[in-house]
Amino acid sequence: MSDPDQQQRLEQLEARINAVKGRNTPKPIQDESHTQAQLAWRMVIELVAGLGIGFGIGYGLDVLFGTLPIFMVLFTFLGLAAGVKTMLRSAQEFQARQMVEPTEDASGKDDRNEGA
Repeated sequence: MSDPDQQQRLEQLEARINAVKGRNTPKPIQDESHTQAQLAWRMVIELVAGLGIGFGIGYGLDVLFGTLPIFMVLFTFLGLAAGVKTMLRSAQEFQARQMVEPTEDASGKDDRNEGA
């Protein structure tokens, strides 16, 4: 067997190995419940952060002006409103992203209920 012939056979073998490796690589798993759990925690954190910031600003102003608890109550409600508004914005962002991403694979089968 000549050296060029052996080199050609090695290249063909490498090409076949690479083809099999490419076919057998696992596809990344997209766990839809995981992304929904992340969204839920994000929304909870946004609401609590809004409440906490509003409470902190109101309490600080009350201590500064000596008017406990007027500003604390007012800014807590404003923080709640800001937190709810931010939560709604996050939900709209998630919904828009879900509309863009197709939920069906190439065969037209809906794969959302697999494993349930």
